[in-house]
Parts: sequence; C-alpha cells; structure tokens
Amino acid sequence: MDAKARNCLLQHREALEKDIKTSYIMDHMISDGFLTILEEEKVRNEPTQQQRAAMLIKMILKKDNGSYISFYNALLHEGYKDLAALLHDGIPVVSSSSGKDSVSGITSYVRTVLCEGGVPQRPVVFVARKKLVNAIQQKLSKLNGEPGWVTIYGMAGCGKSVLAAEAVRDHSLLKHCFPGGVHWVSVGKQDKSGLLMKLQNLCTRLDQDESFSQRLPLNIEEAKDRLRILMLRKHPSSLLILDDIWDPWVLKAFDNQCQILLTTRDKSVTDSVMGPKYVIPVESSLGKEKGLEILSLFVNMKKADLPEQAHSIIKECKGSPLVVSLIGALLRDFPNRWEYYLRQLQNKQFKRIRKSSSYDYEALDEAMSISVEMLREDVKNYYTDLSILPKDVKVPTKVLCILWDMETEEVEDILQEFVNKSLLFCDRNGKSFCYYLHDLQVDFLTEKNRSQLQDLHKKIMTQFQRYYQLPSLLPDQEDCMYWYNFLAYHMASAKMHKELCALMFSLDWIKAKTELVGPAHLIHEFVEYRHILDEKDCAVSENFQEFLSLNGHLLGRQPFPNIVQLGLCEPETSEVYQQAKLQAKQEVDNGTLYLEWINKKTIMNLSRLVVRPHTDAVYHACFSEDGQRIASCGADKTLQVFKAETGEKLLEIKAHEDEVLCCAFSTDDRFIATCSVDKKVKIWNSVTGELVHNYDEHSEQVNCCHFTNSSHHFLLATGSSDCILKLWDLNQKQCRNTLFGHINSVNHCRFSPDDKLLASCSADGTLKLWDVTSANERKSINVKQFFLNSEDPQEDMEVIVKCCSWSADGARIMVAAKNKIFLWNIDSCSKVADCRGHLSWVHGVMFSPDGSSFLTSSDDQTIRLWETKKVCKNSAIMLKQEVGVVFQENGVMVLAVDHIKRLQLINGKTGHVDYLTEAQVSCCCLSPHLQYIAFGDENGAIEILEPVNNRIFQSRIRHKKTVRHIQFTADEKTLISSSDDSAIQVWNWQLEEYDVLQAHQETVKDFRLLKNSRLLSWSFDGTVKVWNIITGKVEKDFVCHQGTVLSCDISHDATKFSSTSADKTAKIWNVSNGELLHLCAPLSEEGAATHGGWVTDLCFSPDGKMLISAGGYLKWWNVVTGQSLQTFYTNGTNLKKIHVSPDFKTYVTVDNLGILYILQTLE
Repeated sequence: MDAKARNCLLQHREALEKDIKTSYIMDHMISDGFLTILEEEKVRNEPTQQQRAAMLIKMILKKDNGSYISFYNALLHEGYKDLAALLHDGIPVVSSSSGKDSVSGITSYVRTVLCEGGVPQRPVVFVARKKLVNAIQQKLSKLNGEPGWVTIYGMAGCGKSVLAAEAVRDHSLLKHCFPGGVHWVSVGKQDKSGLLMKLQNLCTRLDQDESFSQRLPLNIEEAKDRLRILMLRKHPSSLLILDDIWDPWVLKAFDNQCQILLTTRDKSVTDSVMGPKYVIPVESSLGKEKGLEILSLFVNMKKADLPEQAHSIIKECKGSPLVVSLIGALLRDFPNRWEYYLRQLQNKQFKRIRKSSSYDYEALDEAMSISVEMLREDVKNYYTDLSILPKDVKVPTKVLCILWDMETEEVEDILQEFVNKSLLFCDRNGKSFCYYLHDLQVDFLTEKNRSQLQDLHKKIMTQFQRYYQLPSLLPDQEDCMYWYNFLAYHMASAKMHKELCALMFSLDWIKAKTELVGPAHLIHEFVEYRHILDEKDCAVSENFQEFLSLNGHLLGRQPFPNIVQLGLCEPETSEVYQQAKLQAKQEVDNGTLYLEWINKKTIMNLSRLVVRPHTDAVYHACFSEDGQRIASCGADKTLQVFKAETGEKLLEIKAHEDEVLCCAFSTDDRFIATCSVDKKVKIWNSVTGELVHNYDEHSEQVNCCHFTNSSHHFLLATGSSDCILKLWDLNQKQCRNTLFGHINSVNHCRFSPDDKLLASCSADGTLKLWDVTSANERKSINVKQFFLNSEDPQEDMEVIVKCCSWSADGARIMVAAKNKIFLWNIDSCSKVADCRGHLSWVHGVMFSPDGSSFLTSSDDQTIRLWETKKVCKNSAIMLKQEVGVVFQENGVMVLAVDHIKRLQLINGKTGHVDYLTEAQVSCCCLSPHLQYIAFGDENGAIEILEPVNNRIFQSRIRHKKTVRHIQFTADEKTLISSSDDSAIQVWNWQLEEYDVLQAHQETVKDFRLLKNSRLLSWSFDGTVKVWNIITGKVEKDFVCHQGTVLSCDISHDATKFSSTSADKTAKIWNVSNGELLHLCAPLSEEGAATHGGWVTDLCFSPDGKMLISAGGYLKWWNVVTGQSLQTFYTNGTNLKKIHVSPDFKTYVTVDNLGILYILQTLE
C-alpha cells in the first residue's frame, strides 16, 4: 500500500473504528476479492463492534492499494460519506496505462474513476448479465460526446442499479467515451428540498477546490446553473448517472446539456426533457439459469450439483432477485436447509425464513412488512384490501375506484404512495394505470390477513353490485376484462354460493364472457368451482360444461356465433337448451330468426372436448403421462400445451423454423420432444418452455418422435420421409438402431405399453410392428384394403395411414387414415370400431394413459377428446349426402342411403325409419305423393320402386357415368336425371319415352325444376341453361363464371336467378336478358370465414327477401341489405345440398359426417 494511503488510514483510524459496522463493508470487500471468508470470520469473532472495526482496519493496513480503494468504495456505498471523505485524499494514484488487476479483469484506471465518481461496488454475489450490459454500453456509445439520455427501466429489485454500475466498469468505454469521468447520484423519491440537497452535494463533489464558488446554491434553479457550468468547464466529456428517478420534474434539474444515464421504474420520465433518448428495458425477474447461478455462488457449489429444491425455489419466487439473494445468504450459513426454506416459501411461512448475518431483518416477512408499517395510518387499511388481488394480474384503477367508492384521482394518490414504497407496481398503458403485486407480496398479504379474506371478497362484490348490473358491462369499459375474468373468483372466495351458481348457470354470462375471452377460462372455472356448483345442481353444471367443451372451437372464432342458436342444438333436457329456447322466443317476437333441430335426439356426442389452439392445421397432439396436460403442434410452427380437462393454455412456444409435425412427452413429463419439416428434433422443458437439446440427424423432414414408456429403458424413436426409423439411446446421445422396411415416408411411430414393440405407419398404406430389442419386423397390416369398398370415389383412393396409438393394455391399436379413426384388435387384426367428427384429414390419435379417452388432431384446426367406451358402443347410422325429400303439410319425409347400403325412409317429425332394400345407390329421390322411389347408381342405371306392391321399373337407356341427381316432376309421370357424363335424361317412365338434353360440355352439377315444364341446370363448364323439357331445347344459355357453377336458384317470380362458383364469386342475373344485376358477396379470402368454404347450394324465399346458402354450414341472408340473419353450424361440413319447404320454414341437409339435419324456424 502507498505510504500516503497508509498514513491517511492511520490518521483517521480512531474515527473509523468508532462509527463503522463491519458486516456490509466486509461483504463488499469479499465481493471485490480483497477479503477472504476466513478473514471475515476472524473479524466477526471479536466481541464488540469497535473491536471488529479495529480488526478489519488492521487487516487492510497489511494489504495493497486495491484493498484501500475497495474499503473507500464500500464506505461510500453504505452511506458513510463523511468517513469516505476523510480517506479521499489518500486514494492511491494509479497509472491509467497499467494492466488489469487481479479482480474481475478490471483495470486500476477504471477502479480509480469509479471510486472517485461514487459508483457502487458489485454486490456480494454478482452474476453477469452480459446481454443487458452490452445493450447499455451500446446506447452509451451512441451519445458520441453529445448531450442525451440513456434510460434503464424495470420494476423494483430487478437489478437496474447493478447493471448501470456494471456498464461503466469498462476501460475502453470510459477512456474513449467519458474521459472526464463518471459521477453517480442516488436520487430516489424526492421533494424539492430533498432534490436541492442532492444538487448541492453533487456541486460540492464536482468543485472540491471551490474554484467556482465558496457557497452552496440556494435554490434549484441556481443549482442547475452551477451544475451546467461545472460539467461544461471542469468535467467535460463526463457521464452523470442518476440512480432511481421517480418523477419527470426531477430530471429537469439535470437537463443541462450533459450525457446522462438514469435508472427508473417508469420509462416515461424522460418525456419532459429534450435531446436524444435511448431506452433499455430490464426484465422483472431473473431467468432460471441466473437464479441458479446466484444460489450456486452463495453456497459455493457447481450449478449442476444444486439439489432439485434449488429449481423449485426459483420457480416459487418467480426469480425475484430480492428473495433469491436473501435465501442464498441464509443457505450460506445453513447449507442443509434447502427443503426447509422451500417449504416455508410454499406454505407462506415467511417468519420461519430467519435472517443471516448480512441482513437487518429478523425474517423475510419482517423485510416485506417494514414498509407496510411505515405507511400512514389512514392508508394502511387500503393496502390490506389488496390482499384479494389475484396473482399475475394487472388491475385497472377503475376496479379499485369501485372497491373504495372514490374518484380516480383519489385512488391514484393512495396507490402512488404504495408504489413509492415498492409495495405495489404500476404499469401505465396510455392514459390509464394498472397496478399489480409481486407474487410474494400477494402471499404475504394473504397469510397476514387470512381471517379477513372472506369479508374483503364480500366487500368488493357488494361494491360491484352497487355499480353494475351484469348485462350492462361493456367491452370498452376500462375494468370490463377484470370483472369477466375474476368475478367468479371473488364470489367463490366470499362464499356467495347462490350468486356464483346464478352467474355460472346464465347463458347471458356465458355469451358475454366467451365473446371476450373464449371458452377455456370458463371451462376452467366450472372445474375449479365444481364442488360449489354441484351443490346447487350437478346435472345443470354438467350441461353447461359439456356445452362449452363441445362448442369451444366455435366460441373462439370470429365472427362470434349466435350462442342462443348453439344452445338450441343441445338436448331438450339440458338447462342450456331451456334458457336458449326462452331467449329465442323473446327475440323471435322482435324479428330474429332461430332454427330448431327437430331430429337431434338421434345424434350422440362422442367427443368430450373440442379445442382450437392453433391458427392452422394441427398435425399432432399427445397426453402427458399423468393425463393432466395435452401438447399439440402444427403448421403454425408452434408447440402448445394446455389443460386436458378445460383446454386452458399453459404454454406456447415458437418451436421450429418450419411446420412442426409431431410432439411427445417424456415418461416423467419433464420434457417434450418436437420434430419438424426443418429436419430437426428438439427437446423442451415442458413447464418453462426452455430448449434443452437440438438434434439434427435425419436427411429428410422428421415426421414423428416418441419416447419409451419406461424411464429405466429410455429411448426415443423417430421416423422420417427417408422411409426409415431410428432408435436413439438418450443416455448415449447416439443412434442405436436403424429400422428398414417401409417403402414410403414413415408418418408415425409408437412404443407398445411394455416397450417390447414399436408400431409404425407409413404413406405406403401399412402399419408395421417391430421388435425393439432386435429391430426386426414382427407384423404388417395393410390398412388400405379397408377403404376399397367405401363410398369414396375410386380416384380418391390413395390411403395414407397417418398415425397410431396403443391402448393401455396393449390389446388394441388405433390408427387414423383420411378423416376416419379405426380401432383394431391386435391378436385378430379385426376392426373394433370407427368414428367420425373431424371436418378434414386426421393427423394424430392418442389414447389417454388410462385408456378411458383418446384425442385426435386434424387439418380442421381442432383437437377432439373422445370417450373410448362411447366410440366402441357407437352404432350411429351415417347417411350419404344425396337424399330425397318431400315436404308435407304436417311434416317431412326423407329418403336416404346409409353407410351399409340400406335404403331407408325417415319420417322427419317422428323419427321413425323404414328400411326398404339394399342397393348400390349414388343418389335417390321420392315422388311428390310418396308413391314411388327412384335411385341411380355408379354404373349409370336408374330404377323406380313402387313400395306398395314392390314393383320395380328399370330405365332402358343408361347414363354413361355415375348418376348424381334425380327428381320426379309434379305429376310423378316423368323422372329427370343428371350424370357425370354431362347429359340430362328426361324419362317418361309410364310411357317409356326418353329424351336426352345434351348441351353442357362438362359434368352437370345439378338442376332445378321450374314452372311451365322448364328446367334450370348448371355445370362444371361455368354455364347455366334453361331448358324446355317438352321440346328438349335450350331456351336460355348464360355463361356465368370462369369456374364450376356450384349452386343456382331462381326467384319466385322467375325474373332473376343467382349463381355461385368455384371462382369465388356470387352473382345475380336477369332471367329475361341474361344481364348481370349484382356481383353480391364476393367470395374473396374472407369467403371461408363467411360461408365456411364454397357455397354449394342456394335458395330464395318465396317473397324474394331472404336467401339461404349451404357451404361449410348454413347461413340465412337478408337479400336487400346483404346482412347475415342467422348461422347454423352443423357437426360436419361440406354440405352439398339444402332442401327447403315451399313456405321457407323447414330445411333438410346432410353433412359430410352422414348426419341428417331437419330444421324448422322457431315461431
């Protein structure tokens, strides 16, 4: 140590020994590396404070210049500014060209500059945050010697001050950007007198020789001028660091053409000053790895050797730097108390987290409550009221205005006092404020005020009821979202069970909440408060939960569906249906259109939950091993994790650079594997979403990945478009086996429950079973053969087996192909069951761990959860979409062909079914008086059946291709048919007379009989034609579209007709001259959203004021205004035709799942 420094320390030794407390001083010196743990222990063993100080100074006198500087800086940092001033003249002169010293690679030049500028030392345990430090340094260098502001902002305790100090601990930055030095000022929350004192002290530091003035400035304006002159003349090119700025007006006192770095909790504080501004946000908590690093430094262990409790502590306190440091310091003294401190955090037993020697408070709760005790008596009760705030929620000011029955300004004044004392955090969003507590503060308040919680929740509910009636809540109200999200929480906590049931069993509430936040949170509340809701009525609770679960994919879409219409589709015994019916009747009186599904009793819901977590096709979904979570991935490149019971989102990760094709949970549920078109396989932490591993082995896209079921034999299987499967031993991180046998892409793979077999399915149409130990093929099933006799067109017969899943007992395996799901018995290779529900290709299937349910994922963007027992017992009849319909005065009769080729006659009113015959039928129809039945087949043949005497009439002239549509004339004497051969045949079957209408160039899509023996037909050739069926001549020929004409209808007065096309246009024409009247509802990119796909059929009402369209679903329109009057969502999609009664009050259609819909307007 230099003689000057040594003499200065000896000269002031008595004053130092008398006043300093060594605890914090030693922490800084240990952090700097100038004091050892053993030396600290030796000092602590001294009996009195003065003797401890004497021992410390004795040690410093034996050390070098660095220890003197470290001691001086520690005094400054801990508030001993008078004592530090005594040592200032003794600070060793260090050459700026000297190399780096032994502490952290920092040069002596940097140490001297920072020491003279009052920059705080590093904390006892320091963890580098290089990314943030680099960002600050880059912004500082951008000032380039010119006046400007660099702002570091973030919540209290996030380490802003440490980052600011660390950023200037850089030789190059100080030498080139701030050769005039740095000057640190701790500002904090100040009034004008406090700010004046800060300015006076800074001026004194900058003018130690008093060359500018021998008296202190007397007011802020004078101080501001003095500071400007000192910075320009005595300290040019220096940096002024303002720590902890709270108010914009404070900054104006420093707005004097300086280079300034400031820390604050409010990034808008610089709005009041001029000049270039740069902002660096600091995250509110440490990441998991940084938190673990701090703990490892405190307990002197490698991060990898930390116990599991360390991870849980970081998770429990959300990486709060305060709590991590406090518990780390406690563990340094009591290294065996990991489980104890974790348990106290989890149980909110803050009193039991006892102090370490480095902290002033007896326990963690005292550290948190000391600020509460400092509050004014008149505001303490308001802080107690915050005990009811939910975790992780920013509460709008308006909510607290309602709670306290105060004006906004009064509430903000109270809350600002809490914010000032770091008891509450404020987030400004435009003009409004939102307030929130840290999780630990919520836990502390909840524990402290446990006996008052019920009354506090009741208080907020009483106040809410004073201000609002539920239907009056508007989405644009500042506090609207809060009430929709937490009203049920407050009611349940207040034990207002009657009110909670009334709320949750209200269709109005369901509609309002789902329209704003979607259905998942509501389903979660039904599960969360099931014990309360079941007390009122278990069945009603199940009705509402099932309604939300099965319609979730619709309730989350835009435009938002009519929830009353959805409710009318529920079973008639359901409370949802009864409320919907009541509301619908009231609205019908005001002119609203509603539909009753009169034959819905025949439909059984096999799904238990339908969710729509992705914005594009869902390629795969899987259960966690405990069955509580579902992970899914898809074309939107994301991995989603949500609750299996409610669909509530838990995690969303942008997982890959291309479509994510598969995902899988590990056996212990800690990890999720994903694989992608980008040829990579990635392993993620299933809770935090952190990337753990990244594998890049396959040469083509990786289609599937799956972990073994036993953690004792940990393998990952992957399958790729290179036709091979690979088995990976994750402990060795290398490929163990490569499995050859498929001749096309491997789409999916699954280990059997005992891990002895691996099932794989492929684009070659086969399902293969492999022996895991030997990697040999054991069995192969050709799935394609099960489609050969299906109703699908033969040209669409490419069958790609997409995926498979084992049942829990290993006896059955389920596969998906096209839009169907099949269940096989392994031993017999026989099909047990199949089910339909998805609207497009099914990409993934998986049994739940207990086998009671399974989930499926599809191109239709949905994931469905099915009950296995219901599917296996299901014997639902699926109808072909071409049906014959005759409307009668008191009902409707439907002729249809089912999936097992039976011709059946259905009474729409009673539901009674007569099975007539078995036939290979492509289309069928009824005669107007139900005396005859006609049907055509795929070979072009047409037959007429007279059911009364079972006579059959066969057409002598066949169509050349499949018959697509047939219809009797009103007198039942003539049968008209159209076919893929582009011809229309007119057959007077009683006279055996035939006429062929041949003018279309391509397949006739459909036709419609008009008055006066006229017929309207439309075709794939883009034309619409009007025929005289007596003469067989075309009377009018309209070239309407460039693509296929999908649907056509003529108005009741026969003056105009409408057409829609695959070219995504809809047009209205003048019948007499073919003039285009309107290009209505152009089906642009919004077409799919408006109509659910192509419009395949249209029908005008008799008065021409209303129009019904069929596509992905049914829609009713006001022809005059173009406004949508109602939408009916079918279970399936791709509706081909809509049959409408003459009075426009009954409608019949069949969706692509084979479900029949007979709808009536509600009156």
